[in-house]
Amino acid sequence: MNEPDKEKNGIRQTRHKPADLDNIDRKILGALAEDAGRSYTELSEIVNLSAPAVHDRVKKLKRDGVIKGTVAVLDGCKLGRTLLTFLVIDTSSYEATRALLQFTHRHEVEELHTVAGDGCVLMKIRAADTESLETFLIEVQSVEGVRSVRSYIALSTFLERGPSPD
Repeated sequence: MNEPDKEKNGIRQTRHKPADLDNIDRKILGALAEDAGRSYTELSEIVNLSAPAVHDRVKKLKRDGVIKGTVAVLDGCKLGRTLLTFLVIDTSSYEATRALLQFTHRHEVEELHTVAGDGCVLMKIRAADTESLETFLIEVQSVEGVRSVRSYIALSTFLERGPSPD
């Protein structure tokens, strides 16, 4: 990880600046976002460069932190976690907000953001059932300084994706 992008206890300490990307980089990123398992040969055919040139670009994109990792996208329902819930949590202090950031270690937590607006923290969690959701909510509400928790259970999901390289 680059020096300015250091993390402390899994929490980013500085803000990221946009990378300098050209159209070929963006095409490579788009192709990898569709299927991260594509070979350098496949990518080279898509962007009309040699496989070694594409390999060098992908290495640079990884080094610069544009590509944060290569992962399998898992289906939460097929893993037995069918209850997708968004939590908007209001806290009384920054210390309470920081305490909630320790929930990044929980397998139920898919996303965790500090936000502006009615709440201070937005969590996306995936629980197995209402009982496990209730247990999780009790743990969140027991954090000192948590004033309120609003839960929004997703009934259907029509789109989940990461950022577009365009």
